[in-house]
Amino acid sequence: MVSHSGLITVMERAARKAAPRLRRDFGEVQHLQVSRKGPADFVSMADKRAEQTLYEELSAARPDWAFVMEERGAVAGDPSKPRFVIDPLDGTSNFLHGIPHFAISIAAEEPKPGGRWEPMAALIYQPLTDESFWAEKGRGAWLQDQRLRVSARGDLADALIATGIPFLGHGDFAQWSRIFGAVAPSVAGIRRFGSAALDLAWVAAGRFDGFWESGLSHWDVAAGLLLVKEAGGYVSDYRGGDKMIDRREVLAANDGLHTKLHKLVAGALR
Repeated sequence: MVSHSGLITVMERAARKAAPRLRRDFGEVQHLQVSRKGPADFVSMADKRAEQTLYEELSAARPDWAFVMEERGAVAGDPSKPRFVIDPLDGTSNFLHGIPHFAISIAAEEPKPGGRWEPMAALIYQPLTDESFWAEKGRGAWLQDQRLRVSARGDLADALIATGIPFLGHGDFAQWSRIFGAVAPSVAGIRRFGSAALDLAWVAAGRFDGFWESGLSHWDVAAGLLLVKEAGGYVSDYRGGDKMIDRREVLAANDGLHTKLHKLVAGALR
């Protein structure tokens, strides 16, 4: 059985501590108190409670680490120490509509020269299926104790690609339409399931062959990017560079398929 570091143990313990309340709230979704924080962007009390639990558990284990969180924002820590990047409920709209596809996403990032941060550990936990996707830099990606590898498919005609579709108040409809128009005729299928974290975890697991989406926040993808890399995949922005967080766009697949998808995406954006 594979062994993981104490850091992954801490991250998984925190996720499993937050998960039971999420499961209970999901079972009574019609009773949740929901506040509106932007056009079609809802935040449930379940979301806030999960984030608080994660913060309490992780800060107790690593008291001098900083945090970047979806709801609370940034919490300062020792600048020489790593930080946690947390999305307590990725797939909030699914959750609020009773669709059982959402996850807790936690990444740990270490500081690098020039103010950069580099992912060192990642955990994406699906509370309803009890699937724990995790990765550590240089140690591979795993689902529980099963090693993950990205899909080996090399032909676009065989590939199932995931994406995120712009919606009210979010995203660039014209850009997405151009990319969709370039990619869709070349692939076996396109799916939009509503959780970027799980989309990337499923790319790492070989369930999806590739993924593209823009308008993403740091906490949406920090853990998933490391999972794909450690599963042998390739991640980039739409231009083929490494500015995924800055440009809020991600293109992910195995190396050969990524080259072909990038060619289509780059062509659509010219």
